[in-house]
Amino acid sequence: MSVPTQIKLRRAENVLELSFEDGGTVRLPAEYLRVESPSAEVQGHGPGQAKLVTGKQHVGITGIEPMGNYALRLIFTDGHDTGIFSWEYLQQLGREYAIRWRRYLHRLETAGFSRE
Repeated sequence: MSVPTQIKLRRAENVLELSFEDGGTVRLPAEYLRVESPSAEVQGHGPGQAKLVTGKQHVGITGIEPMGNYALRLIFTDGHDTGIFSWEYLQQLGREYAIRWRRYLHRLETAGFSRE
């Protein structure tokens, strides 16, 4: 597991940017982080229980709190603040962005919802 050397909240872009000691960088939009939150509210309490989060296109991040040496707690403008994003999970979200985002948009469309 690689640890971030720099964490920046780019408010104008609504993006969380992390640079890691292995040289990697991830740029994660706030909306993406919100709909992929590792919280039980989003992921459920077991396999197959993930919830479809809708209407978060304009959500932002208002706060970032370090959780020991292993994670961040993000506070979103819609009040969501229960997800603990480990370094490993944040890197995974960066690696899998294209796949996860396409899947999310497909789920929204299939369910008849929008990002608005």
